[in-house]
Amino acid sequence: MQRERRTLQRTVALAAILPIAAGLYGVLFGIDGIGTNPAVNVSADSHFRYLSGLLTGIGFLFLTCVPGIEDKTTLFRFLTLVVVLGGLARLLGLALTGLLSVTMLAALVLELGVAPLLCLWQTRVAGLARDATLLNGPRP
Repeated sequence: MQRERRTLQRTVALAAILPIAAGLYGVLFGIDGIGTNPAVNVSADSHFRYLSGLLTGIGFLFLTCVPGIEDKTTLFRFLTLVVVLGGLARLLGLALTGLLSVTMLAALVLELGVAPLLCLWQTRVAGLARDATLLNGPRP
């Protein structure tokens, strides 16, 4: 159980780096950072930077789940729900406006595939930890 727990922790820590890096990039470079028309609307750029800040925060919150990950089920599920809702919005955009770039398609896979799988894995590890506690008593 401890080995699986550590593997999950490492995986979540690595996965959390992606939204942190992408978010910080968006905050620093704005919408022009993704190669759009330089004459972009200032309000659209401001909104993009705001959403990039939220993305950064989501990544940092996932990082807070790494220590004691087996006890962070509620936060982990909430963060996963937020990510999946964002992915569904991106999917709707794909349906309404057409094919996304490779980068955006990769983000969609992470949002609607990887994040839910990590959430299921976290739930499994939390269940294993709970079962071990019932059998062996509380952890020191």
